[in-house]
Amino acid sequence: MREINIPISDETIRELKVGEPVLLSGIMVTGRDAAHKWMIETFIKQTRAPQGDDLQAYDELKKLLNGSVIYHCGPVVAGLDTKEYRFVAAGPTTSIREEPYQADVMKHFNVKGVIGKGGMGAKTLKGCQETPGVYLHAIGGAASFIAQSVKKVLGVYKMEFGVPEALWVIEVKDFPAVVTMDAHGQSQHAAIDSKSRQVLDELLAKPY
Repeated sequence: MREINIPISDETIRELKVGEPVLLSGIMVTGRDAAHKWMIETFIKQTRAPQGDDLQAYDELKKLLNGSVIYHCGPVVAGLDTKEYRFVAAGPTTSIREEPYQADVMKHFNVKGVIGKGGMGAKTLKGCQETPGVYLHAIGGAASFIAQSVKKVLGVYKMEFGVPEALWVIEVKDFPAVVTMDAHGQSQHAAIDSKSRQVLDELLAKPY
């Protein structure tokens, strides 16, 4: 089990290989559908004019995400009334929904890691090679267990998106994950998909 501190260097990213388990410590940011769409439209493709505190949030996120990690997570958060936030549950959400956005977000913000479940596609895999970065698979169904690695909630952006879709800035210690897409073009998800299709084709070809 390799221990990795955030921010993560390019050298460390290139050392990581598919199948390698890691423990992450440092500051990361959660982000799902609304967050990725907002970043793409407002700051990368600029098809939407910044509104409200968008520019301030952008400046701060540029610093936070540089060398850091985006976690596809819709957390359950306690302390909303007092703003003494605490993650009660922090399981990964399905990553493929962010496939149209992820590579561009990684490149623009210099994001070194993306955490989620289920893997991502060819565009993100290419983004992992170019940025460079890695995709990390977190444990589905272990939301309460993963929340124990979240030691502190440092802040939140775009709360108007709702609690699950907001960008939460969290400090983690020994966050468990496995590299399933690396900076060398290897994807465990693509390999499994290819093998599954081969088995299916063989089954369909058998006479009954």
